Amino acid sequence: QQQQQQQHTQADQPVDESSRLSEARERPSGTPVLQDSFGRMHSYLRISLTERCNLRCKYCMPAEGVPLSPAGSLLTTEEIIRVARLFAAQGVTKIRLTGGEPTVRKDLVAIVEQLAQIPGISTVAMTTNGIALARMLPELRRAGLTALNISLDSLQADRFASITRRPGLEHVRRSIEQALALGFAPVKINCVVLKGVNDDELVDFVDLARERPLDIRFIEYMPFDGNKWSRDKLVPYADMVARIQSRYPGFSALAIGPNDTSKPWAVPGHIGTVGFVTSMSEHFCGSCNRLRITADGSLKVCLFGNKEISLRDAIRAGASDDSLRDLISGAVYGKKKQHAGMDVLSHMKNRPMILIGG
Repeated sequence: QQQQQQQHTQADQPVDESSRLSEARERPSGTPVLQDSFGRMHSYLRISLTERCNLRCKYCMPAEGVPLSPAGSLLTTEEIIRVARLFAAQGVTKIRLTGGEPTVRKDLVAIVEQLAQIPGISTVAMTTNGIALARMLPELRRAGLTALNISLDSLQADRFASITRRPGLEHVRRSIEQALALGFAPVKINCVVLKGVNDDELVDFVDLARERPLDIRFIEYMPFDGNKWSRDKLVPYADMVARIQSRYPGFSALAIGPNDTSKPWAVPGHIGTVGFVTSMSEHFCGSCNRLRITADGSLKVCLFGNKEISLRDAIRAGASDDSLRDLISGAVYGKKKQHAGMDVLSHMKNRPMILIGG
């Protein structure tokens, strides 16, 4: 195990673009651009639109905040659409917009509208904290937004304010109701579970889905720079299931899709469902089909890896689409079989979550 951890640590050292290009040239002839060396095809692209956020969640960033990139270093709307078209042409069918908080970006509606018109893209999704969402949602729906995840870590106003370092629970609840009224089904609710902080609310969250098409997704606490992760704060998947089953003995697992990140469960009689994102206790690397573009234009093939390659720099240096495909294919082909274990990850250098894109 120690040898495996050392291998993962070494594997996550930065590499330069020339080595990535060399890797791309060594790929077997005919290998699809978005297929890695383990045969995984990548059809899901997550694009961060901004590093800014109107909350300061404890699990996402340090209390003092993070240094933000200059506005000119972030991808422009035109660059975002160009990158999205490149990936769509190679087999991406789903794009998720993240941040930071995507609703703070002024051209959000225009971006959604243009993404929705790209041939091959069947799903344009967004992950948001819901604070400013309600007033924007009708326009986003008309523009082509098809799926929605809303982050919510407590149903208690004072606890919500403590976790996010800002008030606003009523705004998030209003956004959830607006999403349901506009026909988003299910509306996915992302809840990061922290031991001794909000783990006593598991059943309360499950009950939200009793009569509404909500998918409550409990997310294991993950280590990123500045979030003071420790194993003591982690509530493992099995423990969460046990707690819910103590209230609902019939709570049981559902069939899981081939690329699902969330393990689906349900309470008999409830309209909605429950899912568990188990990155720490039971990773799902073997079926991973996701790639990420940071707000400043770097491609990350793994959430927990610190290898990045700047598509922004290549674009601004005048790279052709063929050259960009070479960079992308090399990065994807070099993706590791799985990420390191939680204790190794907690000591590895990586961006804070807000600078990666949730």
